[in-house]
Amino acid sequence: MSRRRLSAAFAAGAAALALTTTAVLTTPLSEAPAFAADQPGGFGALRITPEQLRGEVRSDEVAVFGQSTAESMARDRIGLRAVGEYPDPIRTMRFKSLTDSQAALNAKFTDTAKFGRFTDYFKSPDFGDHVALLPTGKVLLFSFERIETNPQKEPAPTQTIGKENAGRAYLWDPSKGTGPDAFKAVPPPTVNLDDGKNEPRPAPLFCAGHSYLPNGMVGVFGGNFGGNNGAGARFSMVFDPWKETWLQQQDMAVGRWYPSVVTTSDGRQLIMSGQTELGWGTPTPLIERFPVNTSDVPYGENFTANNPVYQWKNADAPYRMDYPHLFALNDGKVYGFGRDADQQFLFDPAKETRSQLPNRPDGGLRMYGSAVALPNGTAGPNSVMVLGGNHDDKNTYRFAGGRWTTDTPRAFGRAQDDTLILPNGQLFTVNGSYGIRDYGFGDYNPNADLKYRQTELRAANGTWTLGPAERLPRGYHSNAVLLPDGRIMVTGDELQQLASNPDIKDPNANGTIEIYEPPYLFQGPRPELTSVPNTPVGYNHYFPVGTTSTGISKAVLVAPITSTHSVDTSQRYIELPIANTGRNQLLLKSPTSAEAATPGVYMLFLLNDKGVPSMAKWVQLDPNA
Repeated sequence: MSRRRLSAAFAAGAAALALTTTAVLTTPLSEAPAFAADQPGGFGALRITPEQLRGEVRSDEVAVFGQSTAESMARDRIGLRAVGEYPDPIRTMRFKSLTDSQAALNAKFTDTAKFGRFTDYFKSPDFGDHVALLPTGKVLLFSFERIETNPQKEPAPTQTIGKENAGRAYLWDPSKGTGPDAFKAVPPPTVNLDDGKNEPRPAPLFCAGHSYLPNGMVGVFGGNFGGNNGAGARFSMVFDPWKETWLQQQDMAVGRWYPSVVTTSDGRQLIMSGQTELGWGTPTPLIERFPVNTSDVPYGENFTANNPVYQWKNADAPYRMDYPHLFALNDGKVYGFGRDADQQFLFDPAKETRSQLPNRPDGGLRMYGSAVALPNGTAGPNSVMVLGGNHDDKNTYRFAGGRWTTDTPRAFGRAQDDTLILPNGQLFTVNGSYGIRDYGFGDYNPNADLKYRQTELRAANGTWTLGPAERLPRGYHSNAVLLPDGRIMVTGDELQQLASNPDIKDPNANGTIEIYEPPYLFQGPRPELTSVPNTPVGYNHYFPVGTTSTGISKAVLVAPITSTHSVDTSQRYIELPIANTGRNQLLLKSPTSAEAATPGVYMLFLLNDKGVPSMAKWVQLDPNA
């Protein structure tokens, strides 16, 4: 699932190897240096003879990547075959060390009303590399069937052809607690990929992109075809949260590995970027839309399989790198912020056009980092903040009014972070690392700088404050989800989960979940939200909600999160005017338009004058209501 272009540095006298990701992760291919297993300056050296190298170099890789990069990839394979085992006693000792260091650091953050706290830590049957909060309150987690338990190696079957290249998915029901009974397997549909093997297996949906349909279903597009350093599958799937099953749709026109998906104001999903079936180095510029223009957008709970995908005719999305951040802002346009500083685009879904936006001011190529559409009162978001993606850059960058500004910095630079909008409008960062598989001490070395485990909270005045640390370091493939009860679910990063798993043979313990309780849960009694409409709400309409609390100062809609690789296009925060108060009732006014708040399901929170939120209830916005 990660980039397969790794270079190996071998520790002298150590049983394990520390692998170093090449600069292709942060440099265009034409500029990527070739770091090698036998290159001086690493942690030691594994000598590779010219004969060994010639025998390992592949002509197809030379044709695609050039001679020097193909030789680097050949060295990688030789080095990977020399990686030693990762003994279980290290997993046990490492987990204890992480538990102890978390407790020691968090002893400095005992004021929970200011810093919040981490509470539950429990096993999960899935790594949680992809997540989606469902309108049932359950969380969908999906990833892959691992092919390796050694965290010094790649556990995902990215390069695998055949039945081992398989996906998996589970539901976690928070209402059932944290034990095995709280999880339910919901495997993807069985497919027979056109990979020459004729071996049906659960669809390898990992490496896909996803967003929500207006009825609360999750559209998932792309996946892992297998081979050639990251090849894309053409999958188009929908997960039904009520029937808890997958609905396979008609394939896309092109395979996509690491695409992005965003729901637009018309309720349809735009799909961009991703490597094609040909593998790494072949990003597709084709823009596709789901469902096809001639099909109705689904607002009810009934939706069928086999819907087609539509191709844009007048414009493309020529992203060089994968997983761009896409946002549907309140002008109805889609803003696409690519990882390259010069690949910032504006898309008009109505006209199917693309135009150029100003370059991001940092001027470089970001690794995976977060981005959020910032709260903007009742009008809906009109600006975006881009964070992280560079361990050397602690600045944050805001795009608004057609231009970039450098915003308030965080404590330090980090990549692979997840940033959420909390019900009180503050921003919360959790997770992060030095690089793709580098936690501060070299790639594929799971030991991590403690700082990357710390959280950060952005106050209304823009200042960031460091807070408590999570148990595990979580970088690449980490995720965080705001739950309806106001807590934060943290999961993901299969390498860290494998490296700290004393129960590595337990199928119910492939991954882990941590729970963070934000400061607002310790700032006094919570308001009560007792009822919301049980039918969809139209735009610019008044609607009543029940409450037994007084002193309600704010009502907000917060969109659920579906994310992977620090990319979440669905997050949205919009305030609702409180038109009237009555006995045990408030009269709220819904957003003015689908541009202000895209159609779909939202969590409604009531907040008191201290900023303490209620438990959320679900409200659906439907232009037809």
